[in-house]
Amino acid sequence: MNYGMVARILGNLLLIEALVLAVPLIVSMLYGELAAAAFAWSLVITAAVGFVLKGIEPRSESIKAREGLLIVTLGWIAAAVFGALPFVFAGAAPSFIDALFEATSGLTTTGATVLEDVEALPKGILFWRSFTHWLGGMGILVFTLALLPAIGVGGMQIYKAEAPGPTADKLVPRLANTAKLLYTVYVGITIVAVLSLVLTGIPLFDSVLLGFGTVGTGGFTPYNTTVGRAGGATAAWALSLLMVLAGVNFSLYYELWRRRWQAVRVNTELKVYLGAVLISTALIALNLSISSHYGVGESVRQALFHVSSIMTTTGYAAADYGQWPAFSQAVLFLLLFVGGSAGSTAGGIKVIRWLVAAKSVGREIRRMLHSQALVPVTINGRAVPQETVAGITSFIVLYLFLFSAGTLCVALSGTDLVTSASAVALSLGNVGVGFGLVGPSGSFGFFSGSVKALLVFLMLVGRLELFTMLILLSPSFWREA
Repeated sequence: MNYGMVARILGNLLLIEALVLAVPLIVSMLYGELAAAAFAWSLVITAAVGFVLKGIEPRSESIKAREGLLIVTLGWIAAAVFGALPFVFAGAAPSFIDALFEATSGLTTTGATVLEDVEALPKGILFWRSFTHWLGGMGILVFTLALLPAIGVGGMQIYKAEAPGPTADKLVPRLANTAKLLYTVYVGITIVAVLSLVLTGIPLFDSVLLGFGTVGTGGFTPYNTTVGRAGGATAAWALSLLMVLAGVNFSLYYELWRRRWQAVRVNTELKVYLGAVLISTALIALNLSISSHYGVGESVRQALFHVSSIMTTTGYAAADYGQWPAFSQAVLFLLLFVGGSAGSTAGGIKVIRWLVAAKSVGREIRRMLHSQALVPVTINGRAVPQETVAGITSFIVLYLFLFSAGTLCVALSGTDLVTSASAVALSLGNVGVGFGLVGPSGSFGFFSGSVKALLVFLMLVGRLELFTMLILLSPSFWREA
């Protein structure tokens, strides 16, 4: 194990985080807030540790897959720990575990909060909360790769471990160029999102924060109540559309820019993703309308907003859907386990995995009927390798196991079943809003420190696609190092 190279790259990451902390520092200074001192101290401490780690000499300049996995995991943990410092120094969080929970929730784009009175927070802290969503959206380490060509050829191991979804197809030949291209698309969509929200009547500062959260598919807002108070019906329609766009594979936007229309038209995952959004919206809208909960138009608006929010793992809420009919709540709960497209900023299991799993089940049924038949699993007209199918099956099984085990652990604290199950599901899927006491009008502040620590762990595991982080718990990983 090349620990020196691991330390150097972690040091570079912390130096970048220190640089990033200058942005909320400037925001706090512009508003004349005392919180500026909290960001200044956080910046200095983060930079100091970064310089120390960067100064460690590696035994070689290359890194292998093993080091890549360790860098990704430690990188996210370090980013969360140092990202929690502003909450501690500003007195925004009552304890360090609360500050760590808030920072981890932001960077993993989960959006779950332990803070009760968000509107009383300084503008700089509000900005930092939402900015962490934007930074975490495409992965802090992808951000690092775009600026640190010194990582060199070994960077591909980091990218494969870091990139959202089951695969990380390269759009352009060089890794640094790929990362820069993704962030060009990311910044472009963010600008469009902010401008769109401003045009709906939302104040500029709030539009920037909601833009960060929407494009990064994170659920932090500057409001104590639901995001439904911002901009009215027009803003809700705009947010719904933006959330759906954020849940699409970013490589498809590159294909559109290159005018490769056929690549988009034949993309099976996109069709299933949009179909799931439309069908779920129709089911909930019909249920809400029949139950006389809302009129037809309002039913469609509420249904589309919350389906988009939960399926893309953004986690915004425009109403207390805990008061909706049981059928509508059941549809939303099941969507906690779906997620957006691979290659998007969304969390969760991802549509492509469910698609491969469903086709695999269909193949097994055909095999039972025609034992001699060779039926491959195909996506976009191409056969999926059997090892990929097996890997996806293992992922889903592990995901459901972690959900079950996590639910039992949270329930041991005395929390009711609905709250326990949804808290674990939304943490593992990086959704941010659930049911019961962690519904649209609730927070995670009532949980004990040990439960918060468990949920922090689940947020990180979910964000890093399970295996990236869990493999470090294997003794063989360290034995062979």
